[in-house]
Amino acid sequence: MAKTRPGSLAPKSKPGKKDLDSFTIRGTNKVVRVGDCVLMRPPDNGKPPYVARVEKIESDSRNNVKVRVRWYYRPEESLGGRRQFHGAKELFLSDHYDVQSAQTIEGKCIVHSFKNYSKLENVGAEDYFCRFEYKAVTGAFTPDRVAVYCKCEMPYNPDDLMVQCEGCKDWYHPACVDMTIEEAKMLDHFMCFECTEDDAKRSQNGFHSSPVSDSDEKVETKRRKR
Repeated sequence: MAKTRPGSLAPKSKPGKKDLDSFTIRGTNKVVRVGDCVLMRPPDNGKPPYVARVEKIESDSRNNVKVRVRWYYRPEESLGGRRQFHGAKELFLSDHYDVQSAQTIEGKCIVHSFKNYSKLENVGAEDYFCRFEYKAVTGAFTPDRVAVYCKCEMPYNPDDLMVQCEGCKDWYHPACVDMTIEEAKMLDHFMCFECTEDDAKRSQNGFHSSPVSDSDEKVETKRRKR
């Protein structure tokens, strides 16, 4: 199976074809319906499967089943390539549509919203997430801006551990605050340098900061389990 070139028109349905409600993946009992996300066999067996969202299922008079799909792109497939903040399971929903044989579908997967993915306690092999839509020809993203965190001002990568400052509530990478990951995991409380300085200044001026809670809970960390 090969994708068409981005921007090219997917083949149109020919007369005699009929729409189907579902399709069962060969050799399995997994049923694919319109709207499902699927893993599709790439032409190079050494590469990971393509990921797509099924837009339409149809068969011809010989019962050959084809699917119209909307491709998800992996960061390394985009014009800008993979960047530091891109997660290992991150995908971009593209404007690239295609028609492929249903026989190239290898399995189903789930593409979560970024918010829902960030709440997962454990990430399975079939879990992915998407926070950007992507124009395959121009390389443009929607939205073109996202929230940034830490001193490095990078978007959140859900694969990285981060710690939250109890003062400003911003999130920090351990390395950006001169800390190892092991040290970050052992923290009971964390205040960033700026908040620590502000706290010291308030104390010098006779103002006391609110006492830290005696809770036994460790400082909150931000990372998905994989």
